[in-house]
Amino acid sequence: MAELAPRGVLRVGDRIRFECRNQQVIGLEGTALRLLSDEGDTSVMAAGYVMAAADFEVLDRGPEAVPERVLPPFALVDALPPSAVEQARFWEQHVVEVLTGLPPDAPEGTTPRPEYDPAWRTLMEREAAKVAELAAGGQQISKRTFLRMRQRYEAEGLWGLVDGRSRKPPAPVPGTGRTDERVVEAVTEALAGQTDLSTGDRKRLMLQAEQILAAKHGEEAVKLLPTRATFYRLVNSLAKNNESFGPATVRRQRALRPVGPFTPSMAARPGEIVQIDSTRLDVMAVLDDGVVARPELTIAVDVTTRTICAALLRPAGTKGVDAAVLLARMLVPEPMRPGWSQTLAMSDSILPHQRLMAVDARLEKAAAKPVIVPDTIVIDHGKVFVSDTFSSACSLLGISLQLARPRTPTDKAIVERTFASINSLFCQYVAGYTGSDVTRRGSDPASEAVWTLAQLQDLLDEWIICWQQRPHEGLRNPYMAGRTLSPNESYAIAVARAGYLPVALSAEDYIELLPAVWRAVNDYGIKVNYRTYDSPELNRLRRQPSGVTGKQDLWEVHYDPYDVSRVWVRRSDSRRWIEVPWTHLPMVRAPFADFTWRHARQLLADQGRDDTSETAVAQVLAKLLRRSGKPPAGSEQVMARTRAALEAPARPALPPARSADADDSENEGPEEAPVTPFGVFNPLEEEGNPLW
Repeated sequence: MAELAPRGVLRVGDRIRFECRNQQVIGLEGTALRLLSDEGDTSVMAAGYVMAAADFEVLDRGPEAVPERVLPPFALVDALPPSAVEQARFWEQHVVEVLTGLPPDAPEGTTPRPEYDPAWRTLMEREAAKVAELAAGGQQISKRTFLRMRQRYEAEGLWGLVDGRSRKPPAPVPGTGRTDERVVEAVTEALAGQTDLSTGDRKRLMLQAEQILAAKHGEEAVKLLPTRATFYRLVNSLAKNNESFGPATVRRQRALRPVGPFTPSMAARPGEIVQIDSTRLDVMAVLDDGVVARPELTIAVDVTTRTICAALLRPAGTKGVDAAVLLARMLVPEPMRPGWSQTLAMSDSILPHQRLMAVDARLEKAAAKPVIVPDTIVIDHGKVFVSDTFSSACSLLGISLQLARPRTPTDKAIVERTFASINSLFCQYVAGYTGSDVTRRGSDPASEAVWTLAQLQDLLDEWIICWQQRPHEGLRNPYMAGRTLSPNESYAIAVARAGYLPVALSAEDYIELLPAVWRAVNDYGIKVNYRTYDSPELNRLRRQPSGVTGKQDLWEVHYDPYDVSRVWVRRSDSRRWIEVPWTHLPMVRAPFADFTWRHARQLLADQGRDDTSETAVAQVLAKLLRRSGKPPAGSEQVMARTRAALEAPARPALPPARSADADDSENEGPEEAPVTPFGVFNPLEEEGNPLW
């Protein structure tokens, strides 16, 4: 393969490729080259024009070409032992005097000594005089050795005079010494294989290295292994921080680091990039069926402001609909709850409340957390986030999904770090805290669990509002040096800078994100999983086709799987929603989810009773919720908040009930007793939302 043109100039005798012909430099005239082609033609060309040609390359150097002089490696000289540098400086004094007639530190105006004066002595004579002078001083050196030293100095400078033993290149792998490269390769491969294995010792590693050597180079190569003590020293040099023999979790975490340069994604405005992930919360909670377990936490974090846009606690096994509901919670204001301090209100925060109120009037009584509409959501490959339910919800709202690389948590580093903050700033202060692993766990954290899932969700929601006003080390402003910002302060600055005003999700959009089923509207109402929903507003729809032939003229019904106390039916004429409550709602005075309903039916079936009887299931459900939702004894604050919740108005962000058109009033049935509906996420009806 042809050599590319070096840094220096061309010399007489060099063969080059120019204008698609092989030519030789036969003369130099200033900046012009005299060229002789293989066909015998001669030409004179400007050197700059020749070397700038697209097809120019140096094919071969002339026989008399001398190695080009390069700058000495100054940093390597500084890294040498002082004795080696001192010796090189000693030889430099004598070599420079032979070349120039004066030593390098000679004062200005000094005249060369007669035996080293270039005007009277040839280079060979000066070299002979220097060898004689050194011999007289006790430094025996031959003329041949001094000649080589002088040539190395001319080519490499001071580095050329350094003792060869000091400038010896290091081993390919530091710390391996003279160990055979095949052994080093086998040990390196064995160390790399420890990532997914349980932690072992160096003796096991030595056996693995023997097996690798035998498989790759034959049984004879096993003899190349050094003694055990030498092998252990080799392993200590190759093993990074002894990770291979430490905690297995540390090895796996370090193995997930990206290979090569890592450049984090940058976001300049709220919602530009939002990261979503799930993890098990380090707190034991009492689930709706009375079982004590660690719930699963799913959060969405805005990269620009570090705002926790939404957080959702669910029993283990988060589904795609949970991610869609989380998305819906991101896009509606967080209302103030009974018992919350007024300092947590948006109107009392640094957020531009009045400016945002001009966009969405529902922010009037909202908590101090901004509504951020994401442009791009970064997700991992979990089946929850790649499900059709979640992707359809994002597509409906015009949100792009960006997949993180498999087994690369650094692609979602901000949300991963937020989980750690929740554990350290929230979880460890909650009854039932389990610690991050078994080595940090108490003797029986399950016995300390007192909060239901709904109560724990309420505590977390309140803590998140406090988080929004807490300074964050990752938030800085170049115009406020040395000061950390809170997520709310960062959001206020970003709004002023980028002019970004979010439009909160409407009530209809909220319902659109909920899962749907198709049902007939009968005389008794609508049946969903053995639950009956009815309302006078369904009078016009009873026993009528919906007009959706693809669904056998059934009606579209949307429901919240975590609050099935009501459903919504879409009207075919106006495309608006009719809110339909559960007929047995007065029997159950606490929110309940679909899986809680199924558990109550299972309890009936286990007792040999009819699990299709709606009344019987409602009775079991009411007892179940009273048992699992019972607050800790003696907590006056719990009871006070419960009473306040029962007297409070409905959550302002919840979609209101849709009434039929005015001309429908004549078709309405007898007036029923008023029933207070539960919100899609209505903590106000829950039995107590205490602090710990």
